[in-house]
Amino acid sequence: MRTPPSFDSIKLAYERIKNNVKKTPIVESSLLNQWMGNRILFKAECLQTIGAFKIRGAMNFLARLKEEGRLPKHVVANSSGNHAQAVAYAAAHFGVKATIFASETISPIKAAATQSYGAELKLFSTRLEADAAVKEASKAPDTVWIPPFNHEDIVSGQGTAALEALNEVGKVDAVFAPCGGGGLLSGTLLATRALQPNALVIGAEPAEANDASMSLQAGEIIALNHTPDTLADGAATPSVGDVTFPLLQELDDFYEVDELQIAYWTQWLHHLLKLHIEPTCAMTMAAVAAWAANTPPGQTALVILSGGNISQSSMAKIWERDFLLQPPILDFSETEELHETSEAKA
Repeated sequence: MRTPPSFDSIKLAYERIKNNVKKTPIVESSLLNQWMGNRILFKAECLQTIGAFKIRGAMNFLARLKEEGRLPKHVVANSSGNHAQAVAYAAAHFGVKATIFASETISPIKAAATQSYGAELKLFSTRLEADAAVKEASKAPDTVWIPPFNHEDIVSGQGTAALEALNEVGKVDAVFAPCGGGGLLSGTLLATRALQPNALVIGAEPAEANDASMSLQAGEIIALNHTPDTLADGAATPSVGDVTFPLLQELDDFYEVDELQIAYWTQWLHHLLKLHIEPTCAMTMAAVAAWAANTPPGQTALVILSGGNISQSSMAKIWERDFLLQPPILDFSETEELHETSEAKA
């Protein structure tokens, strides 16, 4: 029987991986703070090795296997991109062969990076086909499947980002992270509850891939029956897992974010922070803006910027309209105004 992830397992994960991952910086924008009326701190995992937080989970998974003398000859993984790169990089670090199974919608830049780290990449028409293929491949001798989120070692590894950030910044009033399969958000919840028990923990996902939202409302895991079409490709998972879902149920709030807001906040964070940031984590700013609009001024929020790997085609879609002509919209109630303004410019 597997042991659920905990704050203790996050601390152990941090000791395992701290010398093999970057301690990413905390950044902020004085202009954004002024507009929000609150201090917004960003944990810049977009500057992490492989350009995303996913390296933390993959490195912890393999480091624990090595620690226990169970390192295999071959690892397999299924991923829409950043987990693929992370497994490829971590496998190369430990001298293990890696094969990645993904859908044909994988970001080209993430696919190229995965192959550059030495992994074999196998593509399928849909994410569900890729998931079925990796399950079959994992049955081969001396082969281990590294899941993208639904494993205690993955959740614990991802939780080290929040652990690192909260130990650096001290007291915060709210912590935000995006949700795909829920590994990062679950780890963030565990670290925050232990280090800042009075802080809110809030998640966000694309409205076009709202399986987590539907699951939280229903009280049971609900999977999407289609392949999501969203700019936030890192959150386009078909469902959360039985490891992450119970933790997601402890969240203080959760938001669905439409595609217009994802593009909007990606543009604004690029402009304000001068960082290359994925739509998946920029999406979370819609939740931050809603929180700030309904929060007394002078509070502090921590946002986990999960990654910075964006393809040219995604960038083109993000910049189809210029949203930098007015200050950021800080309230979901103003979304209709955003749509009207965009349509007028189209």
